[in-house]
Amino acid sequence: MALDAAELAHGLFGILETGDPDLAVDVVSEDNYNREAAVAPLACAIPGPAGTLASGAWLRSAFSDLRFPLLGIARNDDQVWVRLRMQGRHTGPFVRFRDGKLDQAIPPTGREIDVEQVHMLDVRDGKVVRHEALRDDIAMLGQLGVFPPGPATALRMLAWRVSGRAARAAAEVANLAADAAGILTDTSRPAAGRN
Repeated sequence: MALDAAELAHGLFGILETGDPDLAVDVVSEDNYNREAAVAPLACAIPGPAGTLASGAWLRSAFSDLRFPLLGIARNDDQVWVRLRMQGRHTGPFVRFRDGKLDQAIPPTGREIDVEQVHMLDVRDGKVVRHEALRDDIAMLGQLGVFPPGPATALRMLAWRVSGRAARAAAEVANLAADAAGILTDTSRPAAGRN
């Protein structure tokens, strides 16, 4: 049964909050394309539910109590627009990637984030086939104390990079995302904690 616009919106962001693979299969088309995966681990760019599960694992690794309260939904025949807030507490490294490699690692700050976003979902046969977002990343970085960078934050991020902690965090986050994607894909390496 095809989901309506509200169910698709709640479902997609519910996947990011919980990592529910059954919900991912119900909501996300096998050929889904996530344009926002460009700054995420490579596994987040896998088409379909697996990439969406990887994206959720990546975000949850940085933000505990991650939630996406929906503020509004609009739709036409083949698109759904969702206005929401991204909220959580920054308790793990927030690692951003470029071309699959470490771009920036923000050490945990313990700070709360609460930023507004608009997401555009292309829909076909009652499932999401494409995702794009307009996010206020500058506001989020400001809430984390990274933009504009204060001396203490800049030194901490530099120390993480020089000591190798940033690279280790990137590898750990990439593995978490790959493990989450592996729930629905055939992977050659076992998921963390399994032999």
